[in-house]
Amino acid sequence: MLSPLTDRIYALVRIVTGLMYAFHGQQKIIGWQMPYPKPEFGTQIWIGGVLELACGLLIAVGFFGRIAAFVASGTMAVAYWQFHVFHGKAEGVGKWLPGVNGGELAVVYCFLFLFMAARGSGPMSLDARREKKAESK
Repeated sequence: MLSPLTDRIYALVRIVTGLMYAFHGQQKIIGWQMPYPKPEFGTQIWIGGVLELACGLLIAVGFFGRIAAFVASGTMAVAYWQFHVFHGKAEGVGKWLPGVNGGELAVVYCFLFLFMAARGSGPMSLDARREKKAESK
């Protein structure tokens, strides 16, 4: 029943996920709606925020989406292992479990962005418009 809507649904997933990811980045860079103090300029968390904001916006509009999604996937892999597993508050076996160490969102983002990197931005994106324009020349 939903098969005819696959491209539209994928575009919606890409846009919403990109914007949510960008929101996390702007929290770190701008400090709006930040649950903890804004990170200092140049720190690893601040750099992660820049990557989240930039990659999230690129993914949302579908511009260089494969590259942005691949970078975002890697950023989330680093976030999970570094901040949730190795420097998280969970101990014992729980430190390895996303539901215990608080890393569920990082894991979901990591694999969702990896999928987007493999699939591309899709037909409803700036990448598709750019490719279509290049083919017509």
